[in-house]
Amino acid sequence: MEKRTKRRFSFEEKREIVRRYLTGEASGLELAAEYELSSRKIITKWVRIVREEGEEGLRPKPKGRPGRSSNVAQEPASELERLRAENERLRAEVAYLGKLKALRDQERQ
Repeated sequence: MEKRTKRRFSFEEKREIVRRYLTGEASGLELAAEYELSSRKIITKWVRIVREEGEEGLRPKPKGRPGRSSNVAQEPASELERLRAENERLRAEVAYLGKLKALRDQERQ
């Protein structure tokens, strides 16, 4: 017995199949048979993706988790942005220390 492997379709093939389905050139069942798809539901899924996200939704997605670098905060592009970010951090720190001082004063009374 020969083991069947899952066939991968390129973006162009998916787009062509969806185009043919939407124009009525062929039914989902006919296209599934022609392209050796296991089910016509695959085509209806691709059609739904195109309607919701556009053709770009058919492009392959990267596998796995995103790299660690995408989770790290981006460095500010300019000196002005860096200074604004530092100013915001310092304001938050001052506000935190002010609340801490108020709580300590409250405990002493």
